[in-house]
Amino acid sequence: MTELDAVLFANEAFYRAFADRDMAAMVEVWAEGAAVTCIHPGWGLLEGRDEVLESWRAILKNPDSPEVRCLGAQAHLRGEMAYVVCYEEIEGSHLIASNVFVHEGRRWRLIHHQAGPTAEAPPAETEGEGGLIN
Repeated sequence: MTELDAVLFANEAFYRAFADRDMAAMVEVWAEGAAVTCIHPGWGLLEGRDEVLESWRAILKNPDSPEVRCLGAQAHLRGEMAYVVCYEEIEGSHLIASNVFVHEGRRWRLIHHQAGPTAEAPPAETEGEGGLIN
């Protein structure tokens, strides 16, 4: 597995935890040794692991939270840091998201997630293309 594949795998783990409403998996996705931040659509800045994870706890336990799919994920590697730009499909609408990862221990872990509205549609996906979460 290349480092870019490993970053896409970490990104997929984030969206899988989100889709499965799996808080234990969500905790594992986020970095422990680096400062973390998150900006959910329409929210202000969340800073610190505790605040970020509390926001995810509220989202994942809410039965009215919509399902999400990640589309068109593209990973970029910059030394010990990487980022993924992707689209999120939520109830037929699309957001554009950026997810920033650091190499922590032997794996890539999330330090920042931000998603917001976009006027663009995601690129057409082909079967077997990386980054698609079903």
